[in-house]
Amino acid sequence: MKIGDLAKVTGCSIQTIRFYERKGLLAKPRRTEANYRTYDNVALEELTFIKQCRSLDISMKEIETLLQNKNNPDQSCASVNALIDEHIIQVNEKISELSQLKMTLEKMSKSCGTDKTIKECGILSELTS
Repeated sequence: MKIGDLAKVTGCSIQTIRFYERKGLLAKPRRTEANYRTYDNVALEELTFIKQCRSLDISMKEIETLLQNKNNPDQSCASVNALIDEHIIQVNEKISELSQLKMTLEKMSKSCGTDKTIKECGILSELTS
């Protein structure tokens, strides 16, 4: 299949597919005589794997590591478990940061009523201090 077909099937943009190729996450495709990229089911599976990882907010570096592990199926999966455990820690940190952000925004929201003028706006006052 051509790159446009692969993009449609996976829901990835053509630019994203090319980006993953440049980064080495997706194998370089074969080329037709007219120099069009052609992709097979292996490429479809690889791209689906990458897309699934990205949907879990797994970084490009982590995906690279997971792909290396995936390509060595007889080795222990301890490193994969460790990577995911570390990712869980990172997600928990983000949740904490977002909770703090939410509390700050809620506090700011309460500092200004709709009956005030811009010069009396508590939100703008907090943002400038």
